[in-house]
Amino acid sequence: MNRLLGVLLVLLVLTFPVRSQNTNDLGHGNQAAGSGQPSDVEGNLFACQHEWAKCNRASLSPSEAAKVAVTDHQRNVSNCRDGMEPCDPSKLSDAERTALAVADYQKNVDACNDGIRPCDHSRLTPSEARGAAAAEHTRNLSDCKGGVGSCDSSKFTQAEANDVRTARHKRNVNDCTDGMGLCDHSQLTPEEARDVEIAEHQRNVLNCRSGWDDCDRTKLTELEAREVDAADRQRNLSACRAGLETCEYTKLTEAEAAALASAERLRNYRACLKGYGYCDRSRLRPEELKAIPNASPAPR
Repeated sequence: MNRLLGVLLVLLVLTFPVRSQNTNDLGHGNQAAGSGQPSDVEGNLFACQHEWAKCNRASLSPSEAAKVAVTDHQRNVSNCRDGMEPCDPSKLSDAERTALAVADYQKNVDACNDGIRPCDHSRLTPSEARGAAAAEHTRNLSDCKGGVGSCDSSKFTQAEANDVRTARHKRNVNDCTDGMGLCDHSQLTPEEARDVEIAEHQRNVLNCRSGWDDCDRTKLTELEAREVDAADRQRNLSACRAGLETCEYTKLTEAEAAALASAERLRNYRACLKGYGYCDRSRLRPEELKAIPNASPAPR
């Protein structure tokens, strides 16, 4: 009996460290899983799928290597489609090569039609070439009418040339009327010149009334000059009331200066009374000073 108990005791002693080690390993595994951090294996797979330098392909398992191969193939297909490097056409399937050829061909056709990207006209069919020529003609006509891009007027029919001249004349009239762009007064008809002169005068009056730099007071009528002077005074009075640095106190009338001084005395009194804002107690009247707690002559 004693011998049997001794054997059981030995078995318990040998078993306990193994169970403890397994428990510790399990705890570490759960901690890694619960931390949200990818394991080294997962990190290596991610690095290989994104072609990072730290990728170690030799350590990939067969299933991981298969995933990376799929990603590599998809990237190669995308690069070939987008005309980017590296692209290895030999790694494409027959269906992928055909789809690439179709997409590449259509891309060239679209480039010939839009005139923006490089285009190889030699690859176009006769029908496609006619379509590209028509698109180029339409684009040239639009550029000439709009005064943008390159314009080749030698390719126009008589009707198209007349349309271009009409569009150019209208654009010049608008430029002269709006005071923008390039204006050639010599191309205006007498009636258009009168309309442009009226628009220029109105624009000058507006500039002067608004206090803008582009103002020629010598072109104002007597009535307009008086209106501009009144607008200047009102704008200066508003600036003084708001305490702006653009205020010119010397331009205020006696009544305006008195009204501003009265408003400033009231503001100063309220600031001192409420203890909020700039307060100069030295400017308070005796009766006002009595109403201010802890009054002293120094401004704060």
